Amino acid sequence: VQLQASGGGLVQAGDSLNLSCAVSSVTFSWYGLSWWRQAPGREREFVAAITRSGDSSSYANSVKGRFTISRENAKNTLSLQMNRLNPEDTAVYYCAAGMLVRELTTAGEYTYWGQGTLVTVSS
Repeated sequence: VQLQASGGGLVQAGDSLNLSCAVSSVTFSWYGLSWWRQAPGREREFVAAITRSGDSSSYANSVKGRFTISRENAKNTLSLQMNRLNPEDTAVYYCAAGMLVRELTTAGEYTYWGQGTLVTVSS
């Protein structure tokens, strides 16, 4: 299984970005999916996750109400719509997939990770 994240870039505070993650797997719908981020000098942190069916999602408090995670099983695609970005959102964003995810917010539940896409928000 390979994950390819894209959509990062340089934006100004208050702008929006949509990140995508293409997943190469014929069993895409079997995987719980998530987004994580790592800012310079900081630990990787959970951003958002979505269940296999897409009927439930979870968000970090810092992004709740601003970010929306979604998946399109027919296209093997995971997305993260990010609105009202602020400089604290600057980080490399990673997508991750796990087949038997029980705890959506736990990094160890995810077996496969993408290479990351850089989001930079200027003030």
